[in-house]
Amino acid sequence: MSKGIISNLLDKEQSFIRDTKEYIKNAYKEDGRPWVVGYSGGKDSTVVVQLVFEALDELHKDELHKKVYVISSDTLVETPLIINSINQTLRRIQDEALLRNLPIETHKVKPIMSQSFWVNIIGKGYPSPNQQFRWCTDRLKIDPANQFIKDKVSSFGEVTMVLGVREDESATRGNTIRSHSVDGKTFMKHSTLSNAFVYAPIRHFTLDDVWDYLLNYPSPWGDDNHELHKLYQDSNSGECPLIVDSSTKESAGSCGNSRFGCWVCTVVNEDKALNGFIQSGHDWMKPLLDFRNWLASIRDDRSMRMKHRMKGQVYFNTVKVEEIDGKEFVLIPKKSSRAKDLIPIDQYTILEKHELNPYLEKNNIDLSANGDHKILVKETEQTLDGKSVLKYSQLGLGPYTLEARKEILKRLLIVQRDLQHPDDPSFELIRVEELKEIRKIWFQKGDWEDQIPALFSEVMGYSIDWELNDRPLFDKEQISDLELLSEQYKVNINTIKKLVSIEKEYAGYKVRRGLMDEIGKALKEDYLHL
Repeated sequence: MSKGIISNLLDKEQSFIRDTKEYIKNAYKEDGRPWVVGYSGGKDSTVVVQLVFEALDELHKDELHKKVYVISSDTLVETPLIINSINQTLRRIQDEALLRNLPIETHKVKPIMSQSFWVNIIGKGYPSPNQQFRWCTDRLKIDPANQFIKDKVSSFGEVTMVLGVREDESATRGNTIRSHSVDGKTFMKHSTLSNAFVYAPIRHFTLDDVWDYLLNYPSPWGDDNHELHKLYQDSNSGECPLIVDSSTKESAGSCGNSRFGCWVCTVVNEDKALNGFIQSGHDWMKPLLDFRNWLASIRDDRSMRMKHRMKGQVYFNTVKVEEIDGKEFVLIPKKSSRAKDLIPIDQYTILEKHELNPYLEKNNIDLSANGDHKILVKETEQTLDGKSVLKYSQLGLGPYTLEARKEILKRLLIVQRDLQHPDDPSFELIRVEELKEIRKIWFQKGDWEDQIPALFSEVMGYSIDWELNDRPLFDKEQISDLELLSEQYKVNINTIKKLVSIEKEYAGYKVRRGLMDEIGKALKEDYLHL
């Protein structure tokens, strides 16, 4: 290639970047709405922050009339190799902005402790996320970012989100961006937040444009964009965008294949990012991958899940029965390409629906405890042509059992204890604040033996300052007496625990409005009245 052709290409690229920065300057000056720039640590969001930073630096100081907030979402389960890097970058951006007298502030947004990943899984028993039940995105990413935006809206009236989204990322993403755009308008109306707008300055960038810019324009705050490029190569994956709109979270795709996602993501079958890092020499992350794979493997293990939902509702799932070589088998489907299970039907206890509750009582089966008692409920249904068809169903799955949650916590603490983080020897996978929140939830759900302090001490070899107010109401002997009484009088021990916990929660209030409603709900839960 001749020097003239190379020179023309460079001129064209420089012109493209100059035009983009002019576009950003004009957008900044267009109104008085403060900007909130989403930064994930990945390539696209880095391009946006760097372009905005450079554009503001080129404006006259009299034109810098409004704040620009750079926010990064810390889900508290970020890939540990990355989160320290993001923290360092936010500090560098802030320091350089102060040095140049730019109206830029950096912030990290986190989920509230009661909605953290581990509080939901280990505390409340939520099954780990999958494509059908992706509860994590809202709680860990969208809600914290939206709360920050709402706080700014309440202070300034309106706000503009500046995001590193590109039409070139995927056909779905392109269609989503175009569907929210209006010709001739710089800003898109946020689809779920009132008084919030969206601005996408690199929406027309290609992947080549992104890397050409990052590798040819040095970071103004001193980061090494070539190192960022190397990290992408190491992980063999993309980035997890900062999502602020629940209506577009599906088009964002899963973050499990991404370089900047959560290390414990179970939405995908294989975590390519962790695998990529390990294969490129970061062997210390292998225990994280092993734990993540184990957590994904137990998600649909019936023996580790309650057979009723959190609020006590019981439901039934129809199962298929196939005949093979004259024998009947219950078909257990598996996700993705994993082989399905075929279990001989004679391994099940088959009951009419009205026989279920007496069977559970006779065999002292607790639907909230570990175990799968292989019960099928049979019903006869009439087809449209008048034929009778036998239908089989089994109890649907609810949260993880308390025993399963204890196992998850124990394994997680072991990984944390033994983890050899090269840059942060005190790196935590689960925080003390989360453990205290989980302890409260377990107590409310009937863990009167207060297992968490002992479990923590057993695994970690030291204790922490637990809240005295959360200590158990009863000792082991008293709990044993209650269990004997409940068995004698055929009263569900879990219901007794729930009623006592409700009473404790309302104790000390002069007006205990809602107490009777809560007691009523506890006594009406489905699994008590099958």
